[in-house]
Amino acid sequence: MIPDDWTAHRREDGEVVGWIRPEGDAWAAVDILGRDVVGADVDGAMEWLDAEAVLEARGLAFLADVWMLERADAPALRVRIVEVVPGRVDESGRTVVKTDDFGAIDAPSQSILLPWPAPAALRPPRADDASGSPWG
Repeated sequence: MIPDDWTAHRREDGEVVGWIRPEGDAWAAVDILGRDVVGADVDGAMEWLDAEAVLEARGLAFLADVWMLERADAPALRVRIVEVVPGRVDESGRTVVKTDDFGAIDAPSQSILLPWPAPAALRPPRADDASGSPWG
């Protein structure tokens, strides 16, 4: 569920790209996955206009990238994000991923339901990741 003190930030077309939430006496940018936006030039707490700029720069395109899903009992699985639904009042949100089909139209894929905010187990790929193929 989206906390009451988070303010939605929308693109020019009205699409929500994230939220701005209080961080002490400043603000933090939260992406559509419900995660604080951090990086080389983002340290967490910032001015409101900076938080807006961070969310505008982040956008939604990163959702189309390949992701890895860490599993306790197996190697990380290569996945694609299919759906992100933040929770509403008294409702849990969800993040749905599917195993990556590597562009094959006839390849089987499996949908996996995750909570929202997306867990840390859903992460961008690293150079040391194996292919993450469900077929080996």
